[in-house]
Amino acid sequence: MIVLLAFAFLSGVITILSPCILPVLPIVLSGGVGGGKARPFGVLAGFVVSFTAFTLALSAIVQALGIPVDALRIVAVVLIILFGVVMLVPWLRNRFELLTSRIARRSGKAPDTQRRNGFWSGVVVGLSLGLIWTPCVGPIMASVISLALTQHVDGGSVSITLAYTLGTSIPMLGVMLGGRALLNRVPALTRNAGSIQKVFGALMIIIGVAIGLGWDRQFQTFILRALPGYGTGLTAIEKTAPVQFALKTRSPSPSNVMRSAGSAAGVFQAPEVAPANGMLGDYGAAPAFLTNGTWFNTEGLSAAPGQTAQGGSMPLMLESLRGKVVVVDFWTYSCVNCVRTLPYLKAWYDAYRDKGLVIVGVHTPEFEFEKSAANVARAIHELGVTWPVVQDNDYDQWSAYANQYWPAHYFIDAKGRVRYFHFGEGEYDVSEKVIQALLKEAGANVGGIVSRPTR
Repeated sequence: MIVLLAFAFLSGVITILSPCILPVLPIVLSGGVGGGKARPFGVLAGFVVSFTAFTLALSAIVQALGIPVDALRIVAVVLIILFGVVMLVPWLRNRFELLTSRIARRSGKAPDTQRRNGFWSGVVVGLSLGLIWTPCVGPIMASVISLALTQHVDGGSVSITLAYTLGTSIPMLGVMLGGRALLNRVPALTRNAGSIQKVFGALMIIIGVAIGLGWDRQFQTFILRALPGYGTGLTAIEKTAPVQFALKTRSPSPSNVMRSAGSAAGVFQAPEVAPANGMLGDYGAAPAFLTNGTWFNTEGLSAAPGQTAQGGSMPLMLESLRGKVVVVDFWTYSCVNCVRTLPYLKAWYDAYRDKGLVIVGVHTPEFEFEKSAANVARAIHELGVTWPVVQDNDYDQWSAYANQYWPAHYFIDAKGRVRYFHFGEGEYDVSEKVIQALLKEAGANVGGIVSRPTR
């Protein structure tokens, strides 16, 4: 556990470099603009409490209250917009500072006015920030999130999340204190502090509206298309042997559902070491499509008999795809690591679809708002995903593969057996050679590396 805590903390520290959080960096920086000296610490306090609590308990809260999965995120967006308005309008800013001063006096803390006006206003920003903070996560936080979304949180999950959040807080504090120091040391900026607050107020309003409309994800996609290598490898530190061993000790044993998914010849069992260099193996029969979630883009493929359409598409059965090579892609639409793989998946699908290749995307949500079928459908359209996708909100398919990664690709041959798998980004040429080898086994005529990713 100590290994996981240490690496979770380190992963949190480098999160600030991730393209996932670019859209909300101005909100972090605003914590050092205006207000009292304690505002940055208020932002951190609110963020640590909010991100930790909602990462671990949001799924349970949503189910207990019976509210839409986007409800609390919308609340956070509204608070950010309102705080932006407060920063933009001096009269409102003065009234808000007066209100937070009264709260501080009643709590018996922060004797000086500057501290009273800073900490509690920062807490409001931090609480909202924790709800919209969607970082790129590696397998350590993936293991925590998968447990949280299935409401199986343990003490280790709490400790890991706290370590990750505290690690994230360090660069956040540096950004806020650095911005404040810059304002204080440059006379021209000091003289125009009021105007700078208004600028950040306007930025917060714009960002709040953009997040509410989903433009933040479109911005991330734009950045990745312009700079496809940006942020690559930030979670690579979590692929080290000590982390992998520690994660295996936390992973539950294969479920009965998983065992029943295979044939008598053996179910899928991942080896201790992932295959490399395209070396094909036989890891057992691929688990059936277990999830009962909504399907998308299944038109023209064999659907499960007796099933009705969900979201305009019919459910698939793995057995109906016998004779075809299947790539099962675990992904989620807000994960930039997953988004970066999509151009290669598109290229493979275009090049080999007529040769017998089927890609099935398993959309296993990283955050609660990704459970919305409408949000997934919108993302599928905007990202240009044309192959079948199924929602895995309850982590049934994820658990069947004992998966721990976004993205993860499992390569299934024409007989329905897992022959290769790859975690994370990279090695696209190797993956394509695996596809070609499996297609050749099935009798297709393929050769050369013909795919060219398009963005």
